[in-house]
Amino acid sequence: MGSFEIVEGYVPGALDRVVSLHGSYYHEQWGFGAFFEAKVATELSAFLASYKAGRDGFWTVSRDGQVEGSIVIDGINAAGSGAHLRWFIVSDSLRGKGAGGRLLRTAMEFCREREYPSVHLWTFGGLEASRHLYEREGFQLMEEHAGTTWGTEVLEQRFECVLPPTS
Repeated sequence: MGSFEIVEGYVPGALDRVVSLHGSYYHEQWGFGAFFEAKVATELSAFLASYKAGRDGFWTVSRDGQVEGSIVIDGINAAGSGAHLRWFIVSDSLRGKGAGGRLLRTAMEFCREREYPSVHLWTFGGLEASRHLYEREGFQLMEEHAGTTWGTEVLEQRFECVLPPTS
């Protein structure tokens, strides 16, 4: 097994692979179904169709030419409500090997370079490895409540990281 690399920008097949990674993982681990996978496909497609370089960020982690993870920064509302971190996932084959941490650091550096005031994300309780990475980057839990945004009831959580202004 070769090492992995972080690739900035869209690569052919990335949309399909990112949707597949989400659909498979969240079905196997959390019982999510077609509603969730369709939501990822629809929303990620819409994001990529309106992607604006410099404002938005899209990175994949690749090994041996295969997309094995992703992270997105949606910067459309960055000046107001902050940048939105989305579609962060790493395949089972790279989980625990540093790929997730590198993806998250890359995305956060992108936000710092653009002097976005904050970054937020929505997740749900029980994803402890991801939560550890978020907290290591300075995210704090801001709210949580039961909800069905992902098609099944979970403890939805909103994390936020306030980025200090550069001088």
